[in-house]
Amino acid sequence: MTGGKVPAVGRAGPARVTAGFEEFGRLDLYEHQEVHGDLRPMTAAELMSLAEQIKLTGRGGAGFPFARKMKAVIDSAQRQDKPIVVVVNATEGEPAAWKDKVLLARAPHLILDGASLAAWALEADEIVIGVEKDHVGSKSLRMALAERRMPAPTRIVSVPHRFISGEGGALVRGINGEAHIPPGRKIRASDSGVNGLPTLLSNAETYAQLALAAGLGPYEYCSVGTEKEPGTVLLSITAKGKPMVVEAPTGVPLKEVLRMCGTTAGQGLLLGGYHGKWISVEAASRAEISKASLTEVGGTLGAGIMVPLPEDTCPLGEVARVMHYMAAESAGQCGPCRLGLPDLARTVQKLYEGGGGQAAVRAAVGVVKGRGACSHPDGTSRFALSALDVFAEDIAAHAFHDGCGRPVKGILPLSSSPDHQENTGGVGKLVVDWTRCDGHGLCAHLLPELVRLDGNGYPAIADTPVPEWLEKDARRAVDMCPGLALRLTGVESKPRRKTKPKPPSREKRLR
Repeated sequence: MTGGKVPAVGRAGPARVTAGFEEFGRLDLYEHQEVHGDLRPMTAAELMSLAEQIKLTGRGGAGFPFARKMKAVIDSAQRQDKPIVVVVNATEGEPAAWKDKVLLARAPHLILDGASLAAWALEADEIVIGVEKDHVGSKSLRMALAERRMPAPTRIVSVPHRFISGEGGALVRGINGEAHIPPGRKIRASDSGVNGLPTLLSNAETYAQLALAAGLGPYEYCSVGTEKEPGTVLLSITAKGKPMVVEAPTGVPLKEVLRMCGTTAGQGLLLGGYHGKWISVEAASRAEISKASLTEVGGTLGAGIMVPLPEDTCPLGEVARVMHYMAAESAGQCGPCRLGLPDLARTVQKLYEGGGGQAAVRAAVGVVKGRGACSHPDGTSRFALSALDVFAEDIAAHAFHDGCGRPVKGILPLSSSPDHQENTGGVGKLVVDWTRCDGHGLCAHLLPELVRLDGNGYPAIADTPVPEWLEKDARRAVDMCPGLALRLTGVESKPRRKTKPKPPSREKRLR
């Protein structure tokens, strides 16, 4: 397989965006045209009309109507008298997400067709395709670009392999040569995106669906799926530790899609990834594949990520692992992420250990929800709160019966690799040598994001990876520990000072 290993692909109905996969594996330009036909340029009015007729919404998670996004870009360009840039977001930083990688690796020309349609219609100056560094489909994408002529200069931009790198604002900043993190305030790409120009930014599958509809026509495209959400969707389903991508028409029963993947909802089903929601087994049994149906049962379709939790692993332990990972994956640029998410991860860890309580978790969520510079705190909070509802019995078992008796098997992936799923993020973990610790408390002053003092004044450090943006502070805390008791595992240690320094003032720490 060109561009690295990708998961298996299945269908719960007619093959649309996955057409030709069984015959050709990866479709080169000739095979792509044989399956999907030649591409015909469309005007902006024609393309927006097509998007409206098929009710096309973004497939990256937000679900914003594509035609409205196009109109916003056109209006902004006319108002500012500036050219337009088309951006394809194929970064997929979420560990359990695979659909865009599969499209890039096996049907790259379908994505390029959609981007070309948009560039022609908008008379764009440039097309930019954002992918993860060492992305599974990068080689396939480069080969596809070499096979064809694009309507505008086209380049590929690689972003770091981080959860937040795929956020729209973070991608635009990365393309502009800035740090690959969200901008910290709401800036519409349609107003000021790549190089400050009006930018049409949408997900890779969205462009593929647009190209598919242009080839089929709106009537044929809408012949499958539901009336309000016609067509098919791509789902990334991790079952029994292995990812799989499934194309399914909207309206298909969720339980049937899980059955064809050889699984069930297990103890609960995660929808929408780590910014999504857990739903119960009962809810999963009556849901259909559509935004409306999944929202009705308390879930979300999001970017089509689904992870059933099998019966033989500890739900609370799995949730705690992800909470630590999400705390480490933040940009660390605002208080709710820098302080709030590590604290939320600690409260969930205490719940797993049989202490704390649901009230403490909800209080920790209240501190970060709605207060972040981006959506990361809100999404992580949503994941945690839904777990409290779905796994209430398991929480009670940990609180009153010394645990549920099941091991933590690491079912929820922390890396977007089918061969190596465990990746805690960050640069290592802080540990304490209790034979040396005298409870000076300096580490809590130097690193309040990760270290708290218990009732006796000794450091309480959760099993949380140290984020990259805290590495410098973590090393400083290690170096300045008076008792030489603090360690940073997984990284090369630097010589530690043996003199006891004066703690920095609060004003200096906050500056």
